[in-house]
Amino acid sequence: MAFNDEDDAATGDPASQKSFWAHLDDLRAALVKSAMAVGVGLILCLFMGDRLVSLLEYPLHRMDMFEKPHPSVTFQIGDTKLGPYQVTAEKFPGMPAGEAPQVLFHVGTTVVNGQQIVTLTPDPVAPATGSGERVKLHNFSPTEAFYVAFHVAIYGGLVLSSPFWVFFMGQFILPALHIREKRVLGTWLMWGTALFLTGVTLTYFILLPVALRASIEYSQMMGFEAYDWKADDYIGFVTKFIFGMGLGFQFPVIVLLLVKMGLVTHQQLGRYRRHVIVLCLVLGAVLTTPEIITQVAMAVPLYILYEASIWIAWYWDWKKRKAARLAGEEVD
Repeated sequence: MAFNDEDDAATGDPASQKSFWAHLDDLRAALVKSAMAVGVGLILCLFMGDRLVSLLEYPLHRMDMFEKPHPSVTFQIGDTKLGPYQVTAEKFPGMPAGEAPQVLFHVGTTVVNGQQIVTLTPDPVAPATGSGERVKLHNFSPTEAFYVAFHVAIYGGLVLSSPFWVFFMGQFILPALHIREKRVLGTWLMWGTALFLTGVTLTYFILLPVALRASIEYSQMMGFEAYDWKADDYIGFVTKFIFGMGLGFQFPVIVLLLVKMGLVTHQQLGRYRRHVIVLCLVLGAVLTTPEIITQVAMAVPLYILYEASIWIAWYWDWKKRKAARLAGEEVD
């Protein structure tokens, strides 16, 4: 980054006239205001803890999106539900017609000829059953609910307050940049934000349900019960996976920034494909959780983005060479 002291002095830019300690004081003020914004967001999210937890539980109900539904019945005794249980539609009496009927039976009692017998009353509205609804999240200590709420509020507060702390930090950084540098920074921030949101959306709607379903299948294959999970572990897994994928999707931004700076070329990027595969697996372990399902789930899209970066770098190089030929300059 280059600065022109004469231009700054001519324009009377106050930022260029500040001492090192004045800049340090500005940085401290920006960090304090950012921390206050995050703190306010955290407090607001503590009051919305139940809604945030519901959002994080949503991938549980999408685990069966790639699974063919099966006929099932659920029994409700008072406020308690048992099931759903998979059944054979042809052999279970009272099942409605359809490829995969799902019925809720209310269990009650009645007296017939002086004897009390159990009754099953089918619900006319079929429940939305599936493996996702059988997963139960539990707290196993008196304080665990507070830890879960605080854990969720931290991530929620960072997201909710992001416009404010980005603005405060921008107030400190932007005065030191020239107009061209501000435009370049704005472009890279725009693409970085778009990639971050893409990674979060892809993880939330597709990768997380697949990873959760794979976890259940693997547990059952090992002979373990897979439908009772610790709430704090689940929240930690989901939040780390979502934000880790968002950060991981900044990988092409870093790669292309190195290309723009002239530190690497598209030929060099192509020669390091095997090394990048290992790097993507390592990033999957560091940014998400250190187990094979999430590592592969993160490594695959990251490597696809790396391949896209190679093609973008090649296009930049081709465009540069074409412009040089048109200008009559010698091309290396």
